[in-house]
Amino acid sequence: MDNFEYIATSEEAGKRLDKVMTTLCPQYSRTRIQQFIDTGYVLVNEVESKSSFKVKLNDVITAEWPENVELEVLPEEMELDILYEDHDVIVINKPKGMVVHPGAGNPSHTLVNGLLYHCRDLSGINGVLRPGIVHRIDKDTSGCLVVAKNDVAHQGLSAQLQDKTMSRTYIALVHGVIEHEYGTIEAPIGRDKHDRQKMSVTQNNSKEALTHFTVLERFKEATLVECKLDTGRTHQIRVHMQYIGYPIVGDQKYSLKNTPDTQGQCLHASEIRFVHPTTGEHMKFSAPLPKVYADVLEEYRQRG
Repeated sequence: MDNFEYIATSEEAGKRLDKVMTTLCPQYSRTRIQQFIDTGYVLVNEVESKSSFKVKLNDVITAEWPENVELEVLPEEMELDILYEDHDVIVINKPKGMVVHPGAGNPSHTLVNGLLYHCRDLSGINGVLRPGIVHRIDKDTSGCLVVAKNDVAHQGLSAQLQDKTMSRTYIALVHGVIEHEYGTIEAPIGRDKHDRQKMSVTQNNSKEALTHFTVLERFKEATLVECKLDTGRTHQIRVHMQYIGYPIVGDQKYSLKNTPDTQGQCLHASEIRFVHPTTGEHMKFSAPLPKVYADVLEEYRQRG
């Protein structure tokens, strides 16, 4: 089955996506189906969804995947910048260039591979390809990421994401000079209809997205801003800053401007705050800017 399309009926409504797909495609095991969903081969209304997504009446489920794809996540020894660790959670300072979890085109050398070697066990709520992953940051975005080491911790952290009590702060360098001191961008984000690898502000098959930003420093041709998220959509800050006319420096996907060698977008998850899912303690962690980002900032400062 290379291509698949199905419109959900009342029989599927309310059921998990992986369960529906297992019923519709009995030639694959449920674990195999979860692998396909985690990799992005299965879409609901043209949007990537989790295995636990509850299907609704008339949802359009589509799938395109190589018939013989083999997916297995193996532990890999690698250096991890661990900001904090206990029996329930581990907080990582993810470097630029590292993919968070395996997927199409990135079967290995991801953060999950390194975590599996370090921890040996992570929560299983997000399936075989995303164990422990409560939230993600892009490959070329650096900084703080909290990972759950068991299902109870995962459920607690996910609940904080849902009720917006988990706070995530990002530092972004954007093209152009923003004159006002702060702002809020409220614009829904969905898959770009012209390029499936991109997201865009759209009313079609989109989800609400809310970003707050504060100006930290102005340069002759750019602005350094602090961004805080009320939602966590794919590429949210990158899409929102482009939408208001200030794309992120070094963003090869959403900015066409020439930039210094930034090794990807100048976007850094500088701080994360959450309540420990077991102890109830308020936790706060921060990560310094990577050298390449700090060097770019210094170059802009020298320009005036």
